[in-house]
Amino acid sequence: MLLLQDAMANGLLGAGLGAGVAVIGAGIGIGLIGRGATEGMARQPEMAGTIQTAALILAAFVEGATLFAIVVTFLIQQKFT
Repeated sequence: MLLLQDAMANGLLGAGLGAGVAVIGAGIGIGLIGRGATEGMARQPEMAGTIQTAALILAAFVEGATLFAIVVTFLIQQKFT
């Protein structure tokens, strides 16, 4: 019984850490996209629309990957509860 409780605790801990790391990674990724887009627009103002569009698409991809990671961690959590 004790081994089962340890496995459940480790599974829940892993799910929590996984969600946290996914969100931190998304924050860093979107921050880097924003920084790059801002620097690009400052260097070439005439390309601001194109750069902004590309940055929004890239940010959406980062958010999609993050959402997928969080869903996986919730599925892991449900397996152990």
